[in-house]
Amino acid sequence: MAPAKPAFTGPDLCALSAREVIALLQKRAVSAPELVEASLARQARTSPVINAMVTPCADRARSAARNVRTDSALAGLPIGIKDLTPVQGVRSTYGTPALSDFIPEASDPLVTRLERRGGIVMGKTNTPEMGAGGNTFNAVFGPTRNPWDTRMNAGGSSGGAAAGLAAGEVWLSQGSDLGGSLRTPASFCGIVGLRPSPGVAGGGHPLMGFDTTPVEGPMARNVADCALFLDAMAGFHSAWPGSFPAPETSYLATCLQDAGPVRVAFAPDLGGLGPVTPEMQAHLRGAMDRLNGNGIDVEDAAPRLDGVDQCFRHLRAFAMWTAYRHAPKAMTDHYKPTLRQNIEDGRAITLDQLGDAQVTRARLYDTMRQFLETFDVIACPVTGIGALPVEVEYPTEIAGVASHDYLDWLRFAFPATLCGLPALSLPVGRDPRGIPVGLQLIGQPRGEARLLQIARTLEERLGGPMTPIDPVIRHT
Repeated sequence: MAPAKPAFTGPDLCALSAREVIALLQKRAVSAPELVEASLARQARTSPVINAMVTPCADRARSAARNVRTDSALAGLPIGIKDLTPVQGVRSTYGTPALSDFIPEASDPLVTRLERRGGIVMGKTNTPEMGAGGNTFNAVFGPTRNPWDTRMNAGGSSGGAAAGLAAGEVWLSQGSDLGGSLRTPASFCGIVGLRPSPGVAGGGHPLMGFDTTPVEGPMARNVADCALFLDAMAGFHSAWPGSFPAPETSYLATCLQDAGPVRVAFAPDLGGLGPVTPEMQAHLRGAMDRLNGNGIDVEDAAPRLDGVDQCFRHLRAFAMWTAYRHAPKAMTDHYKPTLRQNIEDGRAITLDQLGDAQVTRARLYDTMRQFLETFDVIACPVTGIGALPVEVEYPTEIAGVASHDYLDWLRFAFPATLCGLPALSLPVGRDPRGIPVGLQLIGQPRGEARLLQIARTLEERLGGPMTPIDPVIRHT
């Protein structure tokens, strides 16, 4: 039995959902400056404990709040931006010592869009060095801790975003995802993280604009807020080669509609893709049992995903080598060993391996596409193991199976990434330690709206949002 849910003693405004706060802003029942001060007050209390918002920009936020239009999509709502995404005039370190004092002269196009649509940037959220890792720590700011138990990590690489949301520091936070960087921290921190299809919300490395494996995405405390934030992110931009216009019907509007009958394929280990602890399997099975029935049909089924691990590794390594091979030695000398190894792995990729990976990727997409003609979503683990102590970079073994590196435990993120499918981490309760557990839902091609609609239905069945909370301070 998990411990009782922690209390929340922050400002009352911080306990409201993003949708509720935006409604108040649009009615002028609350002002953007009030929200900025509430966010800063909450950060002042929680930052020393969880280390989520590592570079606040209070003066910039206060200035923006005085001039924001309340008839915009976000209407003056404070948000967080990941420290891989440049914000003009705000220290942006990418979690690496060589950039510890870097202040960009221009914002990423996604930040510009969010600010034009009424978002107030409160600061930068912590990330592992260059976003590489499933545990958020770096030599510039140190580790981010899990608000549900400060002995544990918050996942990565969007760990600062997830932890700050869970603690009520902001109402929405931007993240990014290649190998589960939105999904893993959302699972560990009890919030919702959506990896959209490529082209929906911008993103990717500026030197790799045609690479569809990295994407930006929304993180929120509940599914409807996540849909709202995706609407604020969505749309064509000439800076993103693969971007396309936002849908005629907003993601939020579709999300709030009745989902009707839902067909769920429950794949407890995605057909043997990776090891899963008995505790994780039992927890997810229990959640699916609670969901099954009354219009939701759950069936044990999994697509065949032969070759997914090697395909992902080769394409990721090649992309990392391509993006970082021109970085100055003064920067790369400071890279952590796992990051340096990723880049060297990319240097060693052969043309045959790269060609095989491209062919495998196309086959995997066709397999997933056909499988999802029968099911609305695939439900599977986000990771095969729960949150780990903050000092542990990655598990050495899962269910008796040795981990060779930090990618091994992230395998359940690979299929959606390779196939360009939307995937969402939905909180489905807490383990006996009191740490949240997320269920990964993989949707149909370009199926963000339907995926969000289904996730909201499942969220309601399971009791609704779990956060915000006061950080649970525990010592080893």
